[in-house]
This record gives sequence, structure tokens and C-alpha cells, in this order.
Amino acid sequence: MPLIAVAVLTYAAGLVAGFVGASAAAILGGIAYAAIAALKRHGTHAALGALVVAGACVAMYEAAHEARCRADAPHRARWSARVEDAAAPGAYVRAIVRWPGCAMSASMSVESGRAAAGDEISITGSVFVTARGLKIAHAHIAHAGARDPLLIARAAIGARIDTLFRTDAPLVRALLIADERAVDPAVRDRFAVSGIVHMLSISGLHVAIIAMAIELICRMARLRPATASIATLVVTAAYIAIIGLPAPAVRSGVMLGVRSLCKMLQRPTSPWAALALGAAAPLVSPATVLDLGYQLSVLGMAALVASGALGKRVIPAAWTGMRGSLARTLLTSCIACCVSAPLVAWTFGRISLVAPLTNILATPVIAVLQPALFLAVAVSPLRALGVLLAGACHPLLRALDAIATAGASVPYAALTVAPTLATAILAGAAIIALLVACMSRAPARAIAVALGALSIAAWRPLWPERTGGMELHVIDVGQGDAIALRTPAGRWLLFDAGRNWTGGDAGRATVIPYLRRRGGDVVLFVLSHPHADHVGGGASVIAGLHPTAYWDGAYAGTSPPYRASLLAARDQHVEWRRVHPGDSLVVDGVRLHVLAPDSAWMVGLKDPNAGSVVVRAEYGAIRMLMMGDAEKGEEERLVEAYGAGLRADVLKVGHHGSNTSSTPPFLALVRPRVALISVGAGNMYGHPSATVLRALTAGGAAVLRTDLEGSIVCRTDGRTLEVEEGGDHWVVAPAPDP
Repeated sequence: MPLIAVAVLTYAAGLVAGFVGASAAAILGGIAYAAIAALKRHGTHAALGALVVAGACVAMYEAAHEARCRADAPHRARWSARVEDAAAPGAYVRAIVRWPGCAMSASMSVESGRAAAGDEISITGSVFVTARGLKIAHAHIAHAGARDPLLIARAAIGARIDTLFRTDAPLVRALLIADERAVDPAVRDRFAVSGIVHMLSISGLHVAIIAMAIELICRMARLRPATASIATLVVTAAYIAIIGLPAPAVRSGVMLGVRSLCKMLQRPTSPWAALALGAAAPLVSPATVLDLGYQLSVLGMAALVASGALGKRVIPAAWTGMRGSLARTLLTSCIACCVSAPLVAWTFGRISLVAPLTNILATPVIAVLQPALFLAVAVSPLRALGVLLAGACHPLLRALDAIATAGASVPYAALTVAPTLATAILAGAAIIALLVACMSRAPARAIAVALGALSIAAWRPLWPERTGGMELHVIDVGQGDAIALRTPAGRWLLFDAGRNWTGGDAGRATVIPYLRRRGGDVVLFVLSHPHADHVGGGASVIAGLHPTAYWDGAYAGTSPPYRASLLAARDQHVEWRRVHPGDSLVVDGVRLHVLAPDSAWMVGLKDPNAGSVVVRAEYGAIRMLMMGDAEKGEEERLVEAYGAGLRADVLKVGHHGSNTSSTPPFLALVRPRVALISVGAGNMYGHPSATVLRALTAGGAAVLRTDLEGSIVCRTDGRTLEVEEGGDHWVVAPAPDP
């Protein structure tokens, strides 16, 4: 491997060590290694030790600078920002917020004001800091400066995509301009199960395909080779800039530039050297080393280079034509899937077993589709030609989705895993050894290391480890509720199971996979009330997860999914129990207290919402209150019965944030630090209510919604409270003194 590749890898290792809190170990180890190498007069090794130290120091500086910006952020009354999307009242948009010496990404819900993509704006609103940037609630915005031409261009391309492709637009936006927000979760899930979800995001593969298509067009136009290469680089660089400089695209662009320069200078270079330069370029922003897309992009390219070297040794030279091409493609696909497996398992909790085959089928489709999409948008000012090319892309889009659907429908297409940190590290070591074995002419030692690491990993059973505290998971099931409490021993207490629909339900599609990925038995299923958006997945959950007990308020009425849940409980021998105020249960240190409904209140009720089971969970000094769909009348009874005893740090807001719930007297007693709203995006009910959102924010609560954040997790050790959503996390400020 060239020295430059080793140097970049060493520097990146120092960055990672610095960002994950191992700076001291990296610095001391690097200094010791460099000193020993210097004494032995090994200058190269001494330089590598110095690079580890440099990487750790850079990461420490970046982390300290970010901490200063985070500490300063909440104290600012007004913000200047560059908005990335068109903003209007009710919109949820992204922006880059800047102030002297600092810049942070932000997401904001706009309450008043309008702005076009790329506008410089001023913002006021309720701000809190997360691990990934700022969240600004009830933002009031005003235009304050010139527009960013790159963001204007991206917005214009997005509008053209919407006009040309219509129902296909969400998928095309993901493939062409790195905008995945509108992709249907069901589509994303089947791409993930089939192992081709990486094709939904801009990666080095997409950029390379577009670059090759541009170069082919230049050659067809009879440009000289050098002119064609320069034109290709210019257009590719402009494209990468317009889509926002994602790290995988930058890596690919730099590699293309290195390749073109070497061709023009007639100076061939090692593919490892080109990969190293491509991998180094995004590290101008040091935190990029922790970006999943960047990591997968570099690993994928490393697998491509290593499989090429292995193929030259193991594929017979006599295998020419289709047989040789298919063998090389299958080998590359298998190596790439193996190399990325530990990172994918750690991040997503599952490994696709059909990925080697689906990638072979999908790659030629993408190879034709990607330049076709690019060309359709490029010629879209010529309306008729743009529509014609967009129509030609439709069968290719359907073919790509058909491959994902077929792969996902294979029994046991994906293996659900929950690796521990030690298991992931061992698997990572095995993958590094695999890459070395692919490149080496004497691979026995590397293969032995890989097998040894995998053997040790296999010895570690995948039981759920103790979490050291309690976790509350608000699972994103759309318009409905599914709330899971995880005990310190890794067992689950499940509240509701989401909705049902023709041919399926959220219990089978979402809740069961979510809990199985994390491991642990379900001890208790609690149904708040028998509306379909809460009990729709109940029968599937009971049949699939076999809870020990089923708690229910026993509303005098029924619905088909409620009856199905009761029959499932009977068939699975799950103990059913009608709960009353005062009922309690202690599981692994987590204390549950039923606060409502009582029998007298239930008599004569005509709406199941009004009889919701209300439960308070306690762990240490932290309280979490689950309200189901309880409305004003039930809240009034709770206020009368418990008064200040309703105080809770976390509130699962009643009735999806509807204005029929969360009354001022109730919120004044609960005083939550975090308010969680389980709600479907664009739901027909208008949930959550703007009035309720303002009341929660005015009371000092951080308001989080599944339609905007996805699944949300609150963790506590009994003293402190931490929130995680969408890979973002932060520690919640302590409650103010009463």
C-alpha cells in the first residue's frame, strides 16, 4: 500500500480517537511510537506517529470550539442564517446559522415570515441545542440579505424534478440532488432489507456514472481527449457543489480528478493512492471522519480495489466474456457487502443476506438510470425533450424498485442483529484482515486473524446488555402510538402498538422489528384505549412478542382490531387484566403506577379517548407520564385527584397534541422538561395543535414530534435525562426549582 494511503489512514485514526474521547491515549501512544521510531532512525514511522498526534489534537480543538459555540448558542436572541429550503408558515426547513466565530446547522418550524431557498434571513424563536445543531421552534423569519446562487440552483433543479417526474419525484430527488426527505419510509425499508439502500443517496458510484456519461458525450462531440477530460471535471465539480458537497461525492470527484491528471501526464498511479487523496479531501472538515456516508464510501472503494486485486489471482484467465465479467462482478459485490457489514450492522441493526445478488442486478440499472436522469433535468428547459427523457426513465425507476421489492420479499432476506461495541470492533478487525488478505500474495496470516476475530465475536451471545438506566422509546408508527419502556435489564414494557391498514399493521411492520433489533423480552403490553391507531398492531405484537401480561382499561365497546388483540391474548395464554387507579408494578427497578381511569369515570363514556389508561413510570428521581389519548375531562379528574403529584420530567402528550388535551391547569402541574408527540406527517386531523405547541414551549418543554424527528428515545440513569432522535442526542437541562 502506498505511503500516502497509510498516512491518510493514520491521520484519520487520530481524528477518530480525538472525537470519541480517546485523545489522551492517542497522543501519548503517538508520541511514544514516534520517539521509539526516531531513536531507531525510522523516519517514516516517526512521521506516522506524529500524524496520529496531529489528528487527535485537531479533533480536540474542533470539539472544544464546537463546545464553545454550543454554550453560546442559547444566549442569542436573534439569528442570522442562510435558509436551504423555501420557508413559509407551517414549513419545517433547514438552515445554516452563523454568528462571529461559529456556524451551526439548524432545523426550524416556521410560524411567520417567508423566504426563498438561499435567502439570508434573520430568525427569532425558541431555541435549544442538540448534538447535530440547533432546533428552533416557532421561528419568525425575515429576509435580511442576498441569496446563495448554489442553493438557488439546487432549488430550481428540485422544482424541475417535481415538474418532470411527478410521482417519481421523491426517488429522483434522492438519486440526483441528495434530497431523501420525501422518500416513502416503506420504500426506504425495502431498499434497506434488500441491501441496496445506499443507492438512494448520492455516493461515489452516482458521481462516477455521471462523470463517465459526460465524458462520453464530450467524446461523441469529437472534443480532444484533454479537452473532454477538463470539461468533464468542470461539469462534475459544479454538480457536486450544487448538491451541497456531500463527502462521498467529494471523495469521488477528487479521485476522478487524480485519474484524469494522471492520464494527461501519462503517469499511472496506484488506486490506493488515488483513494487516499479522495478520502483526505473531505477531512478539510475534520468531523467528516465520523460521517456514515463518508465511511461507507471509503470502505466501498477499498473493497472495489481489493476485490480487483483478488480477482486477478483467483479468476482463471480463460474466463473471458460474460463468464469472466459475471465472476468479477459477483466477487466485488460479495467483498463490498462483507466489508461494509460491521458498520451497517452497528448503525442499522440488520444485515441484508441478499445484498450480493441485488447489487449485481441493481448496478446496471443505476448505470443507465443515473445519466438518463441527469440528462433529462439538463435538457428540461426544452420542455418536450425533457418530458420525453423523463418518461424513458420511468421503467428504469420501476425496475430499480422491483429489484428492491423482490429482494425484500425473500424469506429471511435480512438478518436482524444487535451487536455490542466489542462485537462490532472484532468484526471490524476481521474486515481489515480480509482486505489485507485480498491484496496479499501470502494471505494465510491475514485470514487467520480474520477467522480468529470472528470466532471471538461468535462467542459473545447477542443478549441485551444492561442499559444502566431506563429508556423511553416513542416509535414512529405514523398517526398512532407505540411507546416502549426499556428497563435496566433490557426488558420491555410496551404501551400501544400503532395502527392497522388493509393487509398489514404497524405492529408487524414497525414495532416488532424495532424491539427485536434491540433484543429483550416484552414483559407487559398496555393498551391505552381501543381506537385502531393504538390497538391496530396489538394482535401482531401479542402473537409475535408474547408479553407476559396485557393491561387494559376495558372500555365498554369494541372494534375489530381490539377484539383481535383479545383473541390473540387468549390464544397465546397472555394474562389479561383490567387496570384501576392505584395498580402498580415494579420491573427491574422501574416503577409503574396506574393513575386512570377509574370505574366510576368509565360509566357512560361515549368516546374511548376519554377513558385512556394513564400510567406514570418512575426510575430514580425521573418521572415519565404516558397519557394515551386522554382529553380535557380526564385531565381535570387527574388534576383533582393528584394535584402536584402529576409532576413529570417527560410527558407523552395526550391525543397526538390535539387541542382537546393538554389544558393549561394540567400542564401547569406536570411542568415537563420534554414533551413527546406521536403523530403522522400531514395527517388529516391537523395534529398537533399550534396552541398546544405554544403552551408546551412557553412552559419550558423541548417539544419533539415523530412526524419531524422520527423515533425518539429518552434515557435516564435516575438523575439525568438524555434525548436521542435520528442520530441526534443531547442532555436535557435540569428542572428549575419550583
